[in-house]
Amino acid sequence: MTSFILIMKFTTLCFAVIGFALPLSGQIPLAPGAELKLVADGFAFTEGPAADAAGNVYFTDQPNDRIMRWDAESGEISTFMQPAGRANGLYFDNKGRLIACADEQSELWRIDVKTKKIEVLVDHFEGKLLNAPNDVWVHPNGGIYFTDPFYKRKYWKGRDAPEQEKERVYFLAKGAEELVVADEDFVRPNGVVGSADGKVLYVADIGDKKTYRYDIAPDGKLVNRKLFCEMGSDGMTLDKHGNLYLTGNGITVFDKSGKLLGSIPSAKKRTSNVCFGGSEGNTLFITARDSVFVIEMDQTFK
Repeated sequence: MTSFILIMKFTTLCFAVIGFALPLSGQIPLAPGAELKLVADGFAFTEGPAADAAGNVYFTDQPNDRIMRWDAESGEISTFMQPAGRANGLYFDNKGRLIACADEQSELWRIDVKTKKIEVLVDHFEGKLLNAPNDVWVHPNGGIYFTDPFYKRKYWKGRDAPEQEKERVYFLAKGAEELVVADEDFVRPNGVVGSADGKVLYVADIGDKKTYRYDIAPDGKLVNRKLFCEMGSDGMTLDKHGNLYLTGNGITVFDKSGKLLGSIPSAKKRTSNVCFGGSEGNTLFITARDSVFVIEMDQTFK
């Protein structure tokens, strides 16, 4: 059911805010009267949402090789960068710089948002080209964890097979130039996210339909690996209370013990990634194929 419509023209895209009164299941911590709202569509494939300190959300439209920006105050969407290295997953570090998984050349980038200056952090491991950095999370101390699955891209030239023997999660310590393997016991790792206190990391093995939980040691090593749930995910996020939001068939939410809380259906068949943004930090921003959606969560989630 449509509650209201606000249309804004922007190139060939249709930008709108349309409320969908969809049935929500379980004990999802939603704001009273919350509805899933279409913000914009007309993209090729959306991914990698990440919020800056003000709650503005940057996300990627990978086939169109661009990073987009959703303004938390106005709701308007603009192009932040194009071309953008075929960026996929994004995350902001604690200095407000945008970390991007730029898989055109299998690189991990750091972007100065003000100047748009790009720094390539890594592109190889042990002398071999990375598969394709996919999703990324930055520890509060500045260390970076990212997944490196192999998805063959049409825009790669002369590259039909991976140089790396395994699809891994890597760790790049603050100030370091060399990667270390955080874990490699996966079929195909994809989504990755850590807790705000930097003590816990989650990694989704989308190839094996599982998500794992780790403790993060002081030196950045991942220890005490445990199966968190029998579900994989593309991108994912955590809220203030430790609930984990997985993507795929809508948004599926688990509490920190692994208990299923329920799901948020999507107007699209599949969702690809999710993050918290907005000026109050309680807006769940969802990328879903050619569209992006928002839904308001409980006001304590900031």
